[in-house]
Amino acid sequence: MRQYLDAKQQNSDALLFFRMGDFYEMFYEDAVTAARALEITLTSRSKDSKGSEIPMCGVPFHAADGYIAQLVKKGFQVAICEQVEDAKKSKGLVRREVVRVVSPGTLIDSANLDARKPAFLMALAPRVATVGAANRGPLVYGVALLDFSTGEFHAAEYEGAAGLQAVVDEIAVLQPRELLVPTDVDTEKTFPKVDGIPIIRAEAWTFELTRARDTLCGQLGVRTLDGFGIEHRHAATAAAGGLVKHLQDTQKCSLAHIRELRFQEASQHLVIDPTTFRHLEVVEAADGHRDGSLLETIDRTVTAMGGRCLRGWLVRPLVTLERIQDRLDAVEEFAFHAVARAKFRELLKNVGDLERLVARVSLGSAGPRDLVAIRESAEVVPRVRTVLTDFQGPLISSLLGELDDLADLRVEIEKMITDDPPAHAREGQCIRTGANAELDELRSVSQGARQLISEMEETERASTGIANLKIRFNRVFGYYIEVTRANLDSIPAEYHRKQTVSAGERFTTPALKEYEDRILGADERILERELALFEQLIRRVVSECPRIQDTARALAGLDGLAAMAETAVALNYTKPHLHDGDEFRATDVRHPVVERHTVDGFVPNDVLLNDSTHQLVILTGPNMGGKSTYLRQTALLTVLAQAGSFVPAKDAKLPIVDQVFARVGASDNIARGHSTFMVEMEETARILHTATSRSLVLLDEIGRGTATFDGLSIAWAVAEHLATNAVARPRTLFATHYHELTDLAEALPAVVNFHVEAREYKDEVVFLRKVVPGRSDRSYGIQVARLAGLPPKVIRRAREILDGLERDELSRSGQPAMGTPANLAQTQLGLFQASGPDDQIAGRLRELDIDRLSPIDALAWLVEVKRSLPGK
Repeated sequence: MRQYLDAKQQNSDALLFFRMGDFYEMFYEDAVTAARALEITLTSRSKDSKGSEIPMCGVPFHAADGYIAQLVKKGFQVAICEQVEDAKKSKGLVRREVVRVVSPGTLIDSANLDARKPAFLMALAPRVATVGAANRGPLVYGVALLDFSTGEFHAAEYEGAAGLQAVVDEIAVLQPRELLVPTDVDTEKTFPKVDGIPIIRAEAWTFELTRARDTLCGQLGVRTLDGFGIEHRHAATAAAGGLVKHLQDTQKCSLAHIRELRFQEASQHLVIDPTTFRHLEVVEAADGHRDGSLLETIDRTVTAMGGRCLRGWLVRPLVTLERIQDRLDAVEEFAFHAVARAKFRELLKNVGDLERLVARVSLGSAGPRDLVAIRESAEVVPRVRTVLTDFQGPLISSLLGELDDLADLRVEIEKMITDDPPAHAREGQCIRTGANAELDELRSVSQGARQLISEMEETERASTGIANLKIRFNRVFGYYIEVTRANLDSIPAEYHRKQTVSAGERFTTPALKEYEDRILGADERILERELALFEQLIRRVVSECPRIQDTARALAGLDGLAAMAETAVALNYTKPHLHDGDEFRATDVRHPVVERHTVDGFVPNDVLLNDSTHQLVILTGPNMGGKSTYLRQTALLTVLAQAGSFVPAKDAKLPIVDQVFARVGASDNIARGHSTFMVEMEETARILHTATSRSLVLLDEIGRGTATFDGLSIAWAVAEHLATNAVARPRTLFATHYHELTDLAEALPAVVNFHVEAREYKDEVVFLRKVVPGRSDRSYGIQVARLAGLPPKVIRRAREILDGLERDELSRSGQPAMGTPANLAQTQLGLFQASGPDDQIAGRLRELDIDRLSPIDALAWLVEVKRSLPGK
């Protein structure tokens, strides 16, 4: 057990899979934990030095990937300890080493990853910026983001308190599978809002700047990081270098698929904060699933890597007009060339997930079928070029230029690997006949010996007279002659008993043993030779990783563009016109998700926003009328357009937006002890602090989570701030049931009223869902409550109360009458207590005895009452 204990000591944070023959075994606490997590049998082996039994469990090595994935999904790290020398050739104990550590961020098994979603590992490195020779600047947060399953690698920096919030936002939106932080960082203090993501730690010295820079340069094969844009980005360099060092230490293999690093400026992309991202359901619906999201609606990509590419475009829309226009032009070109688009998409059905295939090759996890998939994918490239030969746009031309048909590599793979190989090279029979003379000779020897055994079976049947005599093979006993019990009296003297079974007995002979040695020796050498040839080919493919990755990225981009065009044609989307001005003008806008699930047809609406006359639109209308849908579809129009997609509208002229804020729908955060209203106020505060004049703000029912007058006051003040703030006046849609806010349109020049139309017919409300100019003075709340199924008695009572409030009737006690049904108890209180001046005067009037009051007394009483009124 010394080997096991030494390996476990070096990997104390992980469950240790210890290879013993055809199994991975676990011992001690690891065995107890793994048996419980995997629901497998816990047993024990020989006792330790204290006489206690050692808990043990195990899994077959050929099925280990599934078990490892189960453990990783449950939050464990798994260290794989392999035999690193041949047991037959070793003298004494077989040497074993931990060859890699699997964690959520380093899981690469395709069967256990979402094919259309990246699997990010994120590293965080806070670093104090230096200002001048001695001054300490603000805290800068370095962020590195790596999809280990593909090699996609990014770095960024964020500064100060706002930077910390940006980091937290990135985590919430990108959903990394794991966070890597230095051991000297207090995550609870530094990143208090990061919940539900596993955090692993690496020694702080691995993030030290000089060491991190050296690590990166070595990995990327350069002398300086200038070409990657981070040479002077010290925090980003620290995060990226620390992440790579962690992978080098835990994976202990080639990381050839990690060869590029891209620095991302925050200003390069449209900012969508986590709340907005969630409310707009960009990549996931409210239930956390893909169905019902914007991504699910428009994703018509053919390949998995194309799906990930499209997802990335939606998560990070562009803000540079030229890049957006290039993408829109490319989509338009695909939409125009319908026949070429269809042929191209048909070709893509033969393309595998090249990005993840090349990563598996680089990491030593690829099998023969992976190489065949690479070859078959590359075979498509020449035909793609032919099909898209008429495409002339700059983006498509650029992507076509990155394609490499990998002709030389295809030839080598085809020459070496059979067309239908086994999943793993260790199974044998993956190398094609004719690929290697030595292998062919060994196979000939093996096949010749097998033929001799077949002939021997016929000979033995004839000589013994045993017609059902059989020569068989198994891995435990080798080759044997099997004779049934009824024929045991007929066996010759040279037959040596090998095993007794229920049906008879098994024997061997000197001749059979000679053939067996010849066959098994040849088979062993055949497998050794096959594995050597396969490893040689793997090294060759690894050397071509850059070419394969460039081709994969280009095919993914072309797939994403063609999918956008397919969606645009199928769903009648139009090409938006984007500009650097301020006017947002779109006609017949539809909600991309809702319209696909609307049976009666979706009612489109126009949108107009600008800085001069429509900077803030107050939107009123009934519950269920479509206000929230109108807000969301306006935001999604911007997200789609700046992602480079056509949009669900008849016509759209849109300004470039730097940030989208959508405060739509109620939510709370019980874990943090925050109520719905508190969360609403936090989100609103963030909008007021960070929105710019280039931002798009969508607010729905601000103030509804508190008392009426409090809510109205807050909503009014927020609307005023957005419309009059000298620093930033973002274009805003402000949906509300506080009809008093419509008065703002008379006081402020850029505020305008719109409402969602509804009609009442025979006590039924008909939602027309059309947004038109002007204000609405009714919310039809009682009608909606009736539609929701409230009891008729409650509905009738609500109508009585509403009628009383609208007439401002007073009961005899000076309280709102609210209808007063016959069975209402005299002691029931109204909604408001009589406490205002008018209520007090009414009370004094009732107490006044007019019959005993002289005209002079009456006049004096009126003067006193008038003086008691406020402001008089």
